[in-house]
Amino acid sequence: MAGVQPSQIRHKHIALDGTIKLQLEVSRNRLIFVGVVVLLCYTALVIRLFDIGLDGSEGNRELSVPGIARLELMRGEIRDRNGVMLSTNLITSSLYANPKEILDPKEAADSLHDLFPSIPYDELLEKLSSGKTFVWIKRKLPPKEQYAVNNLGLPGLYFKREEKRIYPHAELVSHIMGVVGTDGHGLSGVEKQFDTQLLSGRTSFEPVNLSIDVRVQDVLRSEIASAIHQFRAIGGAGLVMDAHTGEVLGMVSLPDFDPNNPARIAPDATFNRASFGVYEMGSSFKTFTLAQALDQGITQLSDSYDATKPLVFAKHTIRDFHPEGKWLTVPEIFVHSSNIGTARIAMNIGEQRQKEFLQKIGLLDPAVLEIPERGTPMYPSHWRKINSMTIAFGHGIAVTPLHLVSAISAMINGGVYHTPTLLKRSQESFEKDPGKQVIKPATSRIMQKLFRLVVTKGTGEKADVPGYLVGGKTGTAEKLINGHYNPDARMSSFVGAFPMNNPKYVVFVMIDEPKPTKETFGYATGGWTAAPAVSHIIARIAPMLGVAPVNVPEEPKQQMAAKKIEDDVTQHVLEDN
Repeated sequence: MAGVQPSQIRHKHIALDGTIKLQLEVSRNRLIFVGVVVLLCYTALVIRLFDIGLDGSEGNRELSVPGIARLELMRGEIRDRNGVMLSTNLITSSLYANPKEILDPKEAADSLHDLFPSIPYDELLEKLSSGKTFVWIKRKLPPKEQYAVNNLGLPGLYFKREEKRIYPHAELVSHIMGVVGTDGHGLSGVEKQFDTQLLSGRTSFEPVNLSIDVRVQDVLRSEIASAIHQFRAIGGAGLVMDAHTGEVLGMVSLPDFDPNNPARIAPDATFNRASFGVYEMGSSFKTFTLAQALDQGITQLSDSYDATKPLVFAKHTIRDFHPEGKWLTVPEIFVHSSNIGTARIAMNIGEQRQKEFLQKIGLLDPAVLEIPERGTPMYPSHWRKINSMTIAFGHGIAVTPLHLVSAISAMINGGVYHTPTLLKRSQESFEKDPGKQVIKPATSRIMQKLFRLVVTKGTGEKADVPGYLVGGKTGTAEKLINGHYNPDARMSSFVGAFPMNNPKYVVFVMIDEPKPTKETFGYATGGWTAAPAVSHIIARIAPMLGVAPVNVPEEPKQQMAAKKIEDDVTQHVLEDN
C-alpha cells in the first residue's frame, strides 16, 4: 500500500458503492416490470378462463350472430296454487361449428349424422362445407349427446351454454303455459303474458303463482279426453272456476300439445277452445234470460207462457227440441229447456235491456285472462227483435267458454261478477277488487234452485253426484258451417255448479261434434255427452277441494237445506196450470 494515500482509498470505496447501488436500482426496476407483465398476463388468463367457463365453449365466435345473446339468463319459475312446479329452466349445451376449422367436412358430417340421424346428411355436409365461421348444428343437447360429441374429438366443433324450458307435466297444462322460443322469450300462453316478469325472476327468484290446481287440471283433462273418445268427437274443452273469486282452477282444450317438443306441435293443437274459440252455447244462455227477467221484475216464478206450438215471428219459426205442447211456468221453461218459452220472455225484456244486461255480465266484450289467446264475442251489429229472441236461448251469439263460465258464476254465487283470472288471488287483492253486483242476492238464490231442478228433474240428470247437490244447465247448438247450420255437427255442453245450497265451484265441459251411440239412444246433446263428464269430474275433485258430501249423519242441517232447495220450487214445476 506504499504510496497510496488514505483519501484515495476512501474515494474508491465511495465510487464502488455508487456503482452497486445503481445496479441494484436497475435490477429492482426490471423485477417490478417483469412482475407487472406477469400479473397482467395472469389477469388476462383468468378473465379468459372465466369467459370460457361461463360460455361453455372454446370461444365466443357465436356472439357475432344476430339474435344470439352472449349469456342467456334464467327465466323465473311458474307454479300452481299449491306450489307444484309447472315450468322451470335447465342448463343445456348447444352444438355449433366453425367450418373453417373443419379438416374433413365429409368425415365430420358422417360422424354427426350417426349421432343425430334426424338431421339430414346433406344439410350437415352443406353447413360444414360452407366456409363460414359459425353454423348451428343442434340446439340444447342433453348431457348424453354432448358427451358423445366430445368423444368424436373433431376440431371445429364447440358448445355454447343455453337454457331449456322444461314442463314437468307436459301436455297437461300446455294451453295455459304456452311455449318459449329458442331466444328464451315466451311465444304464447302465460309464458308470453308474463315474459318480462319471468325474465326479471332470474334475479328476484320470485315465481309466478297461478290459480291452477294441477290435481283438478288432471281430472278435467282425463274426463274430457274420455268423453271425446267415447263419442268420437273432434275435440273438447273444459273449465273449473272458483265461483267466489273468479280464479280458474282448471282449463283444458283438446287436442293439446307437449310444450317440451315445440318442433313437433301440430298446428291445430295450439288452438285454445276454452279461451279463444267462440261458439254458440245454446240453452245455457237461458240462464241469463231468466235471471234478468226475474231480477228486473219482468216475470215471476208463477208466470206462464204459451208453448203449445212453435213460435212464428216474421219468416222465422222457433221450436222446442222436446215439445211439451202446453203452457209452461218459468221453472218449467228452464227445466224442460223450452226455446219457445224463453223467446217469449225475451220479447218482454226488449232488445235494449237485454243487450245492456249481457254487456254488464261481460258477454259482449273480449275475454279477459292472463294469456294472449283471448276470444272476442260475435253478435249482430243490429240487435233486432228476432235477434233478441234467438240470443235468449243461445243462438245468434257466440262467446268463449270462459265468457260463459264467468257469467254463470255470477248468476249462482250471490249475484257478483268476478273478472276471471289465472293468478292465485290473495286476500289483499280480493279486498281491492271484490267484484261487482250484477243481480240481486235473492235472484241468485232462485237461480240456484232452478239449477238444482235441472239436474233432479230435467235435462241434466246425468250430471248428478250423490251428496254434492249438483246443479246446472245443458247447452246444445248446431255448428254454423258455410253459412248454414249443420244438424250433424253440434257443440254439446253442460255447465254445472256445486254444492247448490252454497255454490263454490263451477264446472264446464264442451264436446265438439260428438257422435251418438247406442247407449245414448241416438242422442248427442249436452245432457247425454257433457253432463256425465261433469258428474265424473265433480265426484273426483270435490274431495280434493275440501267439499264434504251433505248426506252424512253429522250434517243434518245441510241435508235439510238441500231438501228445501227442491221443495221451494218444485210446486211450480211439472204441474198443469
